[in-house]
Amino acid sequence: MKRDQVFEFFRRLAEDNPSPTTELEYRNPYTLLVAVVLSAQATDASVNIATRPLFEHVQTPEQMVALGEDRVRDAIKTIGLFNTKAKNVIALSEALIRGHGSRVPGTREELEKLPGVGRKTANVVLNTAFNQETFAVDTHIFRVCNRTGLAPGKDPLRVELKLEKVVPQPFRLNAHHWLILHGRYICRARKPECWRCPVIDLCRYQPKTPAPGVKPSASRTASPGTSAARTGKAPMPRPPSAGRSRSRPTRLP
Repeated sequence: MKRDQVFEFFRRLAEDNPSPTTELEYRNPYTLLVAVVLSAQATDASVNIATRPLFEHVQTPEQMVALGEDRVRDAIKTIGLFNTKAKNVIALSEALIRGHGSRVPGTREELEKLPGVGRKTANVVLNTAFNQETFAVDTHIFRVCNRTGLAPGKDPLRVELKLEKVVPQPFRLNAHHWLILHGRYICRARKPECWRCPVIDLCRYQPKTPAPGVKPSASRTASPGTSAARTGKAPMPRPPSAGRSRSRPTRLP
């Protein structure tokens, strides 16, 4: 995607949603950190269901440690990997008390030293709690960046570094939120809703998904390596057109 196309891409997303933010519910930087740690391999909605009552009573590392691992585990048992996550939440809370005066650090290096905190989690916290221009690449952003051609890469780190290079001002601070929301609600994994996409003409994805009830045109029929490869369904073979053969005869001089 060219530089002017990238600018237009984000301009349209910003026009549709001028003030994007995380869908995780939190009270302060500490509860945001906990929520992001819990959101690994889980939906924001499922995390909010578990943390809503938890954060009514627990909003500091001291309160979390006092609650104890068993009760934390019970509070988050509806979230995947709740055993490991409960241990990490208690361990990172203890680390914050011991090494950071109970405050969430504002650097990636310090955040990544905390139990259960990786690069993506650190980037989310830095962006949302500290207003830093970071690009946390989750499954939605990875898909959107590769599918559209915005910032293609073989792994999340390569996509992140590509975003660092191509995302222009004034969109850098909120780019992470626009991309994740776009991937979550429009550029879906199994069937992107191209018919209502604001950047459809800038996106290289083919074939475009038509609106419900609209029959795709012949020019949008799936071919190997496109939607057929993504769905795992082979396209139906079509007979050769009249007057043509699949192997052209050699022309006589």
